[in-house]
Amino acid sequence: MTAPLLVIAAGGTGGHMFPAQSLAEEMLRRGWRVKLSTDPRGSRYTGGFPDAVDIEVVNASTFARGGILAKLITPFKIASGVLSAVQSMRKDRPTLVAGFGGYPAVPAMSAASCLRLPRIIHEQNGVLGRVNQLFAKRVDAVACGTWPTELPKGVQGVNVGNPVRSAILLKAGAPYPEITKSDLTLLVMGGSQGSSIVATTAAKSLAFLSADMRARLRVSCQAREADAAECAALFADAGVDADIKPFFDDVPDRMAAAHLVVTRAGASTVADLSVIGRPSILIPLAIAIRDEQTANAKALVDAGAAQILTEPDLTPETLAQAIKTILTDANAASKMASSALSVGKPLAARHLADLVEKTAQKE
Repeated sequence: MTAPLLVIAAGGTGGHMFPAQSLAEEMLRRGWRVKLSTDPRGSRYTGGFPDAVDIEVVNASTFARGGILAKLITPFKIASGVLSAVQSMRKDRPTLVAGFGGYPAVPAMSAASCLRLPRIIHEQNGVLGRVNQLFAKRVDAVACGTWPTELPKGVQGVNVGNPVRSAILLKAGAPYPEITKSDLTLLVMGGSQGSSIVATTAAKSLAFLSADMRARLRVSCQAREADAAECAALFADAGVDADIKPFFDDVPDRMAAAHLVVTRAGASTVADLSVIGRPSILIPLAIAIRDEQTANAKALVDAGAAQILTEPDLTPETLAQAIKTILTDANAASKMASSALSVGKPLAARHLADLVEKTAQKE
């Protein structure tokens, strides 16, 4: 007997792909077959998926990027992707299709609608993204990673949390490292795409810390290649040991070792912080139309696990003050770590997998 097939439709950024990867891992453990439907851009984030996941790359596009010509051919790219997805699903009919947002999810979710297959969406942020808004009223269930999530009228959400990767789960609840007179570890991240303002402001902020604190600091800083040289010079001028990379493939290890994390408030990052349990300074993305990162940060901030700094308030001086306040009070920092754990959902992947199986059984 052929095992049931889950098609996961996701792509665009790590924020969509990391929880999709977590569900894939859990469904494989449950004996399902798993296929990921994404586009060429999303395929760059598939390295962490288990080898047993079949990666299917289809055409997808968005009206939000490119010039007039790119926008004119967008409908044709989408139609081509939908047709390809329909043909694939007719050859090997999915038991359920799960969408995680991002425009690369459009072809598979549209194909599933055309074929009237069971389907759900998972929204990572506290506000629905554009693609999930498009499908929210056309699916059998809406799983929410951040609670509460703003949903269209008449749509009921299921609070499952944001699934985290198995590598994060291995570090779940890792003891908070003791703050000593010789060791302070800082992790700076700007999301899967990196962030110029977060990296450069963090590098500049260290000049406003005491010489003693700078001497104790060890920094891991995610910086775009275009910003790496500037950040390296700033860290060197401050006398701080810094490891600078455009992308960290060992975030779980670095986060578990950190006394403090300075980062964007992407949904997956917030979930990782709450499962491992680390104090954080969260800098929501100001250009986000729906301000979803502020919504993402709310649970950690309300729990006393994080301090929020908006971009208009973000300066080297304000960031330095926030870093100093947290790292000079070992007891308060440890309490922040415990508070982060109090809002974590380490079983989110299981809850989402349960919803997948429950929805599939309705058919």
